[in-house]
Amino acid sequence: MNRELEYMFLKSARVWIPDAEEVWKSAELTKDYKSGDVSLQLMLEDGKNIEHKLDPKTRNLPYLRNPDILVGENDLTALSYLHEPAVLHNLKVRFIDSKLIYTYCGIVLVAINPYETLPIYGTDIINAYSGQNMGDMDPHIFAVAEEAYKQMARDERNQSIIVSGESGAGKTVSAKYAMRYFATVSGSASEANVEEKVLASNPIMEAIGNAKTTRNDNSSRFGKYIEIGFDNRYRIIGANMRTYLLEKSRVVFQADEERNYHIFYQLCASAHLPEFKALKLSSANDFLYTRQGRSPVIDGVDDTKELCTTRNAFSLLGINESYQMGLFQVLAAILHLGNVEIKDRDADSSVIPPNNRHLMAFCELVGVTYQDMSQWLCHRKLKTATETYIKPLPRLQATNARDALSKHIYAKLFNWIVEHVNKALVTNVKQHSFIGVLDIYGFETFEINSFEQFCINYANEKLQQQFNMHVFKLEQEEYMKEQIPWTLIDFYDNQPCINLIEAKMGVLDLLDEECRMPKGSDDSWAQKLYNTHLKTCSLFEKPRMSNRAFIIQHFADKVEYQCEGFLEKNKDTVNEEQINVMKASKFDLLVELFQDEEKATSPTGHVQGTGGRTRLSIKPDKSRDTSSKEHKKTVGCQFRNSLQMLMDTLNATTPHYVRCIKPNDFKLAFSFDPKRAVQQLRACGVLETIRISAAGFPSRWTYQEFFSRYRVLMKQKDVLADKKLTCKNVLEKLVQDQDKYQFGKTKIFFRAGQVAYLEKLRADKLRAACIRIQKTIRCWLARKKYLRKRSAAITIQRFTRGYQARCLAKFLRRTQAATIIQKYQRMYVERKRYKQKQAAALAMQTILRAYMARQKYQALLREHKAVIIQKHVRGWLARCWYKRCLEAIVYLQCCIRRMRAKRELKKLKIEARSVEHFKKLNKGMENKIMQLQRKIDEQSKENRLVNERLVSLESSYTVESERMRGELSRLRGVEEDAKNKANQVSSLLEELERLKKELSATQQEKKTIEDWAQSYRDEMEKMVAELKDQNGLLKKEKDDLNRLIQEQSQQMTEKMTRAIAEETQQLETDLNEERSRYQNLLSEHLRLEEKYDDLKEEMALSSNVSKPGHRRTDSTHSSNESEYTYNSEYAELEDGTRGREDVTRGIDTSLTLKLQKRVTELEQDKQLLRNELENREEQLQRASAMARGAELEYESLKRQELESENKKLKHNLEEMRKSLLGNAATGAGAPGSPAYKVLLEQLSASCEELEVRKEEVLILRSQLVSQKEAMHHKETMTEPSVYKDDVSKLKDDEVKQAYVGLKDTNRSAAPDLRKLNEDGELWLVNQGLKETIRLLEHQLQTQRRTYDNEVESLRSELQNVKEENNRQQQLLAQNLQLPPEARIEASLQHEITRLTNENLELMADDPTASREARVVILRRMVDLMEQLEKQDRTIRKLKKQLKVYSKRIGEMGAGQTEGQTSPGQMVDEPIHPVNIPRREKDFQGMLEYKKEDEMKLVKNLILELKPRGVAVNLIPGLPAYILFMCLRHADYVNDDQKVRTLLTSTINSIKKILKKRGDDFETVSFWLANTCRFLHCLKQYSGDEQFMKHNTSRQNEHCLSNFDLAEYRQVISDLAIQIYQQLIKCMENILQPMIVSGMLEHETIQGVSGVKPTGLRKRTSSIADEGTYTLDSILRQLSAFHSTMCQHGTDPELIKQVVKQQFYIIGAVTLNNLLLRKDMCSWSKGMQIRYNVSQLEEWLRDKGLMTCGAKETLEPLIQAAQLLQVKKKTDEDAEAICSMCHALTTAQIVKVLNLYTPVNEFEERVSVAFIRTIQTRLRDRCESPQLLMDTKMIYPVTFPFNPSCLALETIQIPSSLNLGFLTRV
Repeated sequence: MNRELEYMFLKSARVWIPDAEEVWKSAELTKDYKSGDVSLQLMLEDGKNIEHKLDPKTRNLPYLRNPDILVGENDLTALSYLHEPAVLHNLKVRFIDSKLIYTYCGIVLVAINPYETLPIYGTDIINAYSGQNMGDMDPHIFAVAEEAYKQMARDERNQSIIVSGESGAGKTVSAKYAMRYFATVSGSASEANVEEKVLASNPIMEAIGNAKTTRNDNSSRFGKYIEIGFDNRYRIIGANMRTYLLEKSRVVFQADEERNYHIFYQLCASAHLPEFKALKLSSANDFLYTRQGRSPVIDGVDDTKELCTTRNAFSLLGINESYQMGLFQVLAAILHLGNVEIKDRDADSSVIPPNNRHLMAFCELVGVTYQDMSQWLCHRKLKTATETYIKPLPRLQATNARDALSKHIYAKLFNWIVEHVNKALVTNVKQHSFIGVLDIYGFETFEINSFEQFCINYANEKLQQQFNMHVFKLEQEEYMKEQIPWTLIDFYDNQPCINLIEAKMGVLDLLDEECRMPKGSDDSWAQKLYNTHLKTCSLFEKPRMSNRAFIIQHFADKVEYQCEGFLEKNKDTVNEEQINVMKASKFDLLVELFQDEEKATSPTGHVQGTGGRTRLSIKPDKSRDTSSKEHKKTVGCQFRNSLQMLMDTLNATTPHYVRCIKPNDFKLAFSFDPKRAVQQLRACGVLETIRISAAGFPSRWTYQEFFSRYRVLMKQKDVLADKKLTCKNVLEKLVQDQDKYQFGKTKIFFRAGQVAYLEKLRADKLRAACIRIQKTIRCWLARKKYLRKRSAAITIQRFTRGYQARCLAKFLRRTQAATIIQKYQRMYVERKRYKQKQAAALAMQTILRAYMARQKYQALLREHKAVIIQKHVRGWLARCWYKRCLEAIVYLQCCIRRMRAKRELKKLKIEARSVEHFKKLNKGMENKIMQLQRKIDEQSKENRLVNERLVSLESSYTVESERMRGELSRLRGVEEDAKNKANQVSSLLEELERLKKELSATQQEKKTIEDWAQSYRDEMEKMVAELKDQNGLLKKEKDDLNRLIQEQSQQMTEKMTRAIAEETQQLETDLNEERSRYQNLLSEHLRLEEKYDDLKEEMALSSNVSKPGHRRTDSTHSSNESEYTYNSEYAELEDGTRGREDVTRGIDTSLTLKLQKRVTELEQDKQLLRNELENREEQLQRASAMARGAELEYESLKRQELESENKKLKHNLEEMRKSLLGNAATGAGAPGSPAYKVLLEQLSASCEELEVRKEEVLILRSQLVSQKEAMHHKETMTEPSVYKDDVSKLKDDEVKQAYVGLKDTNRSAAPDLRKLNEDGELWLVNQGLKETIRLLEHQLQTQRRTYDNEVESLRSELQNVKEENNRQQQLLAQNLQLPPEARIEASLQHEITRLTNENLELMADDPTASREARVVILRRMVDLMEQLEKQDRTIRKLKKQLKVYSKRIGEMGAGQTEGQTSPGQMVDEPIHPVNIPRREKDFQGMLEYKKEDEMKLVKNLILELKPRGVAVNLIPGLPAYILFMCLRHADYVNDDQKVRTLLTSTINSIKKILKKRGDDFETVSFWLANTCRFLHCLKQYSGDEQFMKHNTSRQNEHCLSNFDLAEYRQVISDLAIQIYQQLIKCMENILQPMIVSGMLEHETIQGVSGVKPTGLRKRTSSIADEGTYTLDSILRQLSAFHSTMCQHGTDPELIKQVVKQQFYIIGAVTLNNLLLRKDMCSWSKGMQIRYNVSQLEEWLRDKGLMTCGAKETLEPLIQAAQLLQVKKKTDEDAEAICSMCHALTTAQIVKVLNLYTPVNEFEERVSVAFIRTIQTRLRDRCESPQLLMDTKMIYPVTFPFNPSCLALETIQIPSSLNLGFLTRV
């Protein structure tokens, strides 16, 4: 032991030393302690060195501090050193640094009042704690409540939760939250009317029993014990309340800064209300009983609103308005009574002034006479054996009597309210068990302690005794369970103190004896106490300076009580005559308050004691003096009896303890006063619990946990296969003292301090290992640094030497270069000088030679010019001579030729006259004639050809001549123009002369202007240059502005893009929310249906139990039902009616009220949804109106364009008329004339234009049709479209009529020109255009009217729904009043009426189909009536048969019984077909069945089908295909009843199988896949084009032809949603137990995290034991889910949604547990979580599901794990955390940082300043304050269309399905 102490008290060890201010201070040893030292050298936390003297007698060392890793533990018993400073420091760290107000201390929950509203009591927190073990989660009042609830259900034993603490510590709030937890987990909060009543009692009791004190604004001034009753299913059925020791004195007196009870101030604040005028109230400052504390207002509390809350609570508990006003009347009377002024008449008597208005108000309010009250307020009656005297009272005694009456009236009123609250909470259902919540005052000690403090401390002595006994019982059970020897532990036994108070001749006994004495007084009673106990009892003391006080040594502290007032308060006397006056009141409520006690007994049989302090089983005598005797019973006696009753109740239950601590007296949020806290910890027994625990073996480890934690202290040879033996061997080596530990069956038990010793050994071993690791790493780092430096030095040397060599080489090069430069420089100078001289000589020579060349050139030039002149002169002379010679020669030749011609002429004339000459000529002519004859023949041939050609060319000539005429007319016009222009030539010449003169003048001016322009140009050039510069600057600015504009436009574009994206995301979010809300409503509807079925079964069961033999069994019903085939709808209606009859026979009033309330809530939800739908529709209509506005604008533009074209046609018509009229005389209308051509051109243009306009009109009409279809999107495809019919009629009539004339003209081969020239045809064209425009306008108006009608119809539909709702409620109320026999008929009649109204409404919506709708309605009603008659006949027939069979049953055999089967049964039997070979035929993919085989089909295919065999052996979705093929045949034969019954039976059967096997994942998955496949088949073969795109031609032939099943598609879609939600719940139930164990507790990476020490509470180990779940278990389960869904043929998109939901559940549950478990928030656990998440992502990758969004659902968990691992010190770390944890809320981030706990000493805690920095940076986040994720949230599911490629005709039905009665068609 000494060695261990010396080992622990070494240098740097930390200890606790006492301090006057902080109670305990932390210090650190600066010197090792050695045995025998008388002092310790210490250093405080502020750096101050002190010397701590040890007690020379005991030599006790100061308390050691726990290791840092143990500070802030959830359980104080987990601390290694269990002592007062450790407890105080642990609570302070949790409260101040981590903001945690709850801490365990063994079996006690310590709750510190934060004086601030914390978000840790929501429904999400309740759900998180529900079903969890107490040590698995962080400490919470919900954990205690859950433990009590669980033990009640598990152990079948009643429970109690004892909440204690001083005023202001939060007892009432803790009790309230405990009751809220029970109300939430025991049933649905929206339906539990009883739970609401239990919670509604709180505001009532707070109003009449709570008041403001100096320590608490809402202090409970009475104790209460509430028993919450549960039925056999552990649902709340009622409650009962007991009250103790109401502080009546507060009614008449309040200290400074305190108030009376809240109810008085609430009434005064509401005095202005009309209903309170009669109470004659005013401000609270006007009444004595409410102004004494001088603090009538509480900050932040509105008394008027609080009164409204109180009145609502009264109403909810069944106290009607009249009783409420009666209560308020009594309370107001008490206030007026307090203001009654009593004056002295003389020294021994007093008097009330006449007509005292307050006394008059009192008498008026309570219904008594003024004279009686004024008489008995100032007098009293004394009775002797023979006479009765009336004695006047002095003013002081009269005032006391008045106050006593006020207190007595208030106490009676308090008791009455408690009694009626209990009556409202009582129930007729048998109570199976209960949980009691005790909210009672804690130990109290003030400067002046009186009778109230004495009773309170007496009660706490009894409770502390019970607590000690329970603690020892639990310790003994634990030790015996682990087979550890039980040794008696010394503890403080407070039985002597209890005996001092309640034993014979005890304090209470002597007080009662003194009260019975005629002249008893407080002084005489004090002397009796001194004489009796001062010398005999060590716990009783007498103060030194007082003879009227005494001191009792309680378990918590010594308390000095002042004897003054003890006798008066114990007697609690009231003037008997005043009571009689009250009983004679005319006010009924007041009489009821003062009636005999046996009539005011509470429902539990206990009687409320005087003052509302207790409930006693007192049976009054029948004598007249019963009331007076009751009043003479002392308060102490009553309190002792009620306390004993309470202790008996608590001893019969399993108690749970909550100790509330008040951290400071100033109500400051999260402010901790160590002095006040220590006082309360001592008073409430927490430190006593710690002391008891420390006396035994407080630290307890399982062998596996010990081995995992202290494996580092073991050597390899010490590790054996048996972990238990290994731990024993190691522990014997580490701890020499065998008394410091004990080995149990499953745990090792350690004495206090041993865990710290082992932790120090472990830390030293780890520190040594760390030092060795650091040494090695530092050596490696130093050597690496040396090698790096050596390499760097060598490199520097190498580069330096190289640099020096380069410098020498550079010098040599520069020297050589300088020499060369000098050489070349000198050469350059000499060469330059030579070049200059040479250039000068050459220049001189050049000038001289040039001069000589110029001279020579001038001479040659003059000579050349002279030669040219000579050449030209000589040539001119030669030409002149040549011309003269030529003229002479020509003249000579002419003369000679003329002479010779004359001679030849003369000779020819002579020859012509001779005969011979003629002969010669004739011979030549004959030859010529023959030749000519031949030429004539040839010419004749050619003439024929030419004639033919001429005939052909004549026509062309005519055309050409016409053309030429036109050209000629044009040329004539040109000629006329030329003549006109010739006349203008002369005038133009004159003008030309004038212009020449002007030109000369202008040239002169031009010259002057040019001179001026030159100067101006120079100036302008300068200006232009300047402007160019400015322009350059402006261009630059423009470029900058353009760039800025582009940037801004880009930013705006990006902003708009982001805004559009955000808007799109918001719309998607809204859509998902709407879808989620709709699907939640579906799930709620399904839940209500299931609850209704459960209630029906319960009622049926109770009916069977109560009336056996009088009810037909289900088998009989099912057999009778199978005998006859009914429509499934009416069969269900009959079953539902019968079920309702059975339920309503046994239904009670509370269930009826509950159902009515639920109906009202559903109607409100329905109304809210309808309003939201209307808002959505209005938004949609506004958007569509904008779109229609744009379309109307486009159409108006089109109409304007058509009108302009119409005007154009009119203009062309006028031009043609003018042309025809101008040329009519000249025949211009003939073919080829200009008028004719103009007419043809305009006609062709008009035709083309009309064709274009016709196409545009058709386009516009198609757009209008599409708009009309969009407006009627809610109508089914089968309904006729009036608008389309109108359009088709318009196409056939009006449009064709508009264009028929023009089309006929275009088609005619020979147009009639006279008709064309008439006005009729063109007018017809114009009229056609006008008709088209009118048509468009008519269609627009029709569309607008249709839209208005639709809006009006929607409004009327909403009004009808409201009226229907009211009508339904009225009918429900009426049906409940009817006898059971009439309810069936009334329900059927109501159903007929409802169907009729619905059909009439449908008929009104579609006027065109009114006749068909009327026929359908009548047919439906006829069918319904026929079915009813058929059922009646069947029932009568069955009754007759039953009578016949009962008579013959003894005579006939079994074979005869079978032979008398009814014809209905014969039809029901399947006929097996004969196996006859038949030819193959083409199947149409349909299955035919008989109507009576429908139930067999449903039974074999749905109800009795085993999913496992179908999924493995057959094609996926086979039942869906079979059902659809049967449906196809019903559609094919046009049997609407068969279609309806098949679909209804299918839906109901699927619901039935899901209800029966809804917890089987395989079944739910199978029917989800088949329901979706059935839905896809209905879409794929519906005939809608959008669903037929992927079909084959064969599949398109199989589409439904007669019925539109769009409404049934919606019903089946809703069914699929319900199945999906059932699947998610089923998966959640399977995964829920695995998640926490596999994701958090199991060490996937072994050895990373160590197990911390634990306390007395059970904590789930993080070591994987046998049977615990691991991550592999989760992955295997996920794989099983996935493979099952794939085998069932579930759609891939649906599988992705299911996996996403699975991962959300995993992430949410894991994160919620992480946020509520301090032991899980560590660095190593963050690594484990990240590894587990990576394994889940790997699973997604293997399954190809990375794109399903499942990974994103784990983002909050990933970020939480990262938050556990990142640095958490600097501002940069804070910024990184804020940017990293975007998926976590601020509350979650702060919670993780507060919970972060180091597992080893090498880790550091997160500082408070760092958490404040995080909160400051995240202040601007807009997010929900909710801490936990909603694990019940289900993503809205969608069913994307997935067509099947399977051909229906190829599907084969296996024989294993027993569907041989189906025939393939």
